[in-house]
Amino acid sequence: MEIREWTSIGYLIAAALFIFGLKKLGHPRTAPKGNQLGAMGMLVAVVTTILDMQLAEGDAEWTLILAGLIIGSLIGYWMAVKVEMTGMPELVALFNGFGGAASALVALSETWRYIEGTALPTGLQLTVTMVAAGLSALVGWMTLTGSLLAMLKLKGGVELFGKWIKTPTWGPSWLNGVKILLIIAAFGLIYYGIDNPTDKNVVFGLIAVSSLLGILLVLPIGGADMPVVVSLLNSLSGIAAAFTGFIINNSVLIVAGSLVGASGLILTFIMCKAMNRTLPDVLFKAFGGSGEKESLTRTKVGSDADEVAMMIDGAQKVIIVPGYGMAVSQCQHQVKEFADLIAEKFDTEVYYAIHPVAGRMPGHMNVLLAEANVPYEQLIEMDEINPEFPDCDVALVIGANDTTNPAARTGEGPLAGMPIIDADQARTVVIIKRSLSVGYAGVDNDLFYMDKTMMMFGDGKKMMTELNNAIKEA
Repeated sequence: MEIREWTSIGYLIAAALFIFGLKKLGHPRTAPKGNQLGAMGMLVAVVTTILDMQLAEGDAEWTLILAGLIIGSLIGYWMAVKVEMTGMPELVALFNGFGGAASALVALSETWRYIEGTALPTGLQLTVTMVAAGLSALVGWMTLTGSLLAMLKLKGGVELFGKWIKTPTWGPSWLNGVKILLIIAAFGLIYYGIDNPTDKNVVFGLIAVSSLLGILLVLPIGGADMPVVVSLLNSLSGIAAAFTGFIINNSVLIVAGSLVGASGLILTFIMCKAMNRTLPDVLFKAFGGSGEKESLTRTKVGSDADEVAMMIDGAQKVIIVPGYGMAVSQCQHQVKEFADLIAEKFDTEVYYAIHPVAGRMPGHMNVLLAEANVPYEQLIEMDEINPEFPDCDVALVIGANDTTNPAARTGEGPLAGMPIIDADQARTVVIIKRSLSVGYAGVDNDLFYMDKTMMMFGDGKKMMTELNNAIKEA
């Protein structure tokens, strides 16, 4: 077997690791193993590619390669250690953007060689190369700018010169026409570039159009749709990588990009179904966060931990409904302690109701609760847990707002038609929340004001700690 043939085997091993890793990511219990397999596959792919470069050209720039690997690894490790779970959605959005930018830069470097005078391919090969490069640039730069804006939206804004500036959600109907024109312009530039591969103005024009398109696509999208956006941007980063694989004739990049693109797109449609939305509606209609918030005119008297503990004493079934507020306060460990306490002391059945879009990214609640070692069999998806609420003694809602808002059943407003957790059907509802403020969709929640609802106002971790102490003394 020739030495160069070993690179094909290396790519095959990397592709297999990607596929098995993706399979493992389908369940929280096996997800850590899936991440490890995916990382191992990427390591094999990188090493194989470097060896292939050395064998093919014999003059690989080892200094630059090693510097890039070391710097990139250190940055990745630093971000993984520093970023808390509450910042994970923003980190995922940022990495999606970096993935798209990396693919676009590789495509740019290949096409720039033609501008600098490298011999052009001919015939079909030229057409395929220029189309793939154009599509990689379109998707890659669009993913970068869209992901950066999505990150700022998830973060709520940016601090400049000591002043906090909120990220706007703005999308008049005429903006959709601008998006369509930009898409047409992008494909027009790609078509023109086939016959003019050495025209650098085409490259700069495509970068500008794609970057602007990414901003305009994400700009109108409100917070309620952000899990869908994060999933879609993840898919686009994979698609950009696949296009780049065609340009540089790298099979593992095509395989990996296709896997990410396809799986991300499937997840996007799952997220859309969970919100009773279509993808075109998400992309071309402002929803769940127009910037207008309902003014609060009602009040609710709060309850203390001792009152809630007395009510929970004797409950046979308790369903915990986690939301983004749990992530913000980092109280998943106190929630797990609460579940263990009432299961042991009161012999209570405890389950967790998981809404598909709770939090700010797909699977956000599953990740947090898995971190606290919550048994996976207690994590029940929305469609399976909703029929259990009429027989539930207590529904404990921690920081969830839009995903439990009965207004979604009215058919009106930003939440119209979105499937929700049926917490309002439980015999008693306990809600831990800092205030009565509205959620990302800007809609007041009638669940807060029901007679059977008890509100515990305050930080999630503090309230859960007080509740646990009260249960211990009960």
